[in-house]
Amino acid sequence: MRIGIDIDSTLHHYWDQFAGAARRRFGVHLPYERQLTWGIAPLRPEQVRACVAETHTDACILEARPYPGAVEAVAAWRAAGHWIHVTSHRHEGAHAATACWLERIGLPYDDLHCSDDKLVRCRELGIELLIDDSPVNLHGAQQRGIVPATILHPWNREFCEDEDVLCGEDWPDLARRLAPLLAGASPG
Repeated sequence: MRIGIDIDSTLHHYWDQFAGAARRRFGVHLPYERQLTWGIAPLRPEQVRACVAETHTDACILEARPYPGAVEAVAAWRAAGHWIHVTSHRHEGAHAATACWLERIGLPYDDLHCSDDKLVRCRELGIELLIDDSPVNLHGAQQRGIVPATILHPWNREFCEDEDVLCGEDWPDLARRLAPLLAGASPG
């Protein structure tokens, strides 16, 4: 199977980095458990962009720690012959630091793409399963015939309850839920 995997809030806990930038830059407190929608209402769009830019610097990218079980799950899938596409809405300039981070944490992959056209790229590559935290991307995957999967966050919990999405509480749970799908799929 051809698997697409997001990075921020999918491979690592990005919210702490983003909320820290919002607090430092704008004095806005963004508790994780209160982020119930994909939008970030306390910040204006240009403030969100500034926080994203700050958290996508090489230093921030390189200090991220993967969620427990994420690297092990992806490594097992790749060892089983599945094709791994790591995809992010990070700007193209973040590609080198992102590749370095993936190597540092030992996450095997076949393709890395940093750009705003995540779903377009997934279609071009024939991605069959997309693991992402964004309800927008999960819905877009569904609409394109790509199986959506995620680890649960406050902002995607309602989407997971209402839609046909494979959801796990954490990476080990998600890997267990994906096992039947991946066992029945032909390798990438």
